[in-house]
Amino acid sequence: MRDKTQANSSGPGDGMVRTGAIVFFVGAVATLVTVAPLFLGTDPFPSIAYAVCMLMGIGFLIAAAGVLRGIAFQRRQARTGTG
Repeated sequence: MRDKTQANSSGPGDGMVRTGAIVFFVGAVATLVTVAPLFLGTDPFPSIAYAVCMLMGIGFLIAAAGVLRGIAFQRRQARTGTG
């Protein structure tokens, strides 16, 4: 089985997973930044800052779509017997 795996191959959807992870990370940092004033007792950020927090969910969806795309590709490969 080891001879059939490719060490550094990138399949369809891998780029989407990477992009989704980056977008998720940006959203997570934005969430931490917008929640910080609540704990520090300062004025909250404008509502646009809270909209940037939605990137966390969008990044998760992009990464999930990339995973599903990779699964579909592997299933197609297994059905046709190519590898």
